[in-house]
Amino acid sequence: MLYLLKRACALSLVLVPTFISAAEPLDINSATAEQLALALSGVGESKAEAIVAYRDANGPFASIDDLVKVKGIGSSLLDKNRIVIQVKTEAAPN
Repeated sequence: MLYLLKRACALSLVLVPTFISAAEPLDINSATAEQLALALSGVGESKAEAIVAYRDANGPFASIDDLVKVKGIGSSLLDKNRIVIQVKTEAAPN
């Protein structure tokens, strides 16, 4: 039984990156706290709310790297989630 559990865990480690890379990146400038908490690994409700609060207080993020300005978000956490986040910039009016 333990062998089967180990195999299932190993298989999940192989499949999880596939699911993450197949998902559309989440825009940190428009995502809700709930969306952030669900999409980002290591980000729970309080960190997700801190991201939204920072964005509300300081304006939109200019780059993904600006996330480290949010208390509780470090470079390690950012690097772990870099593939699933993006910063969309609004197109300039014609």
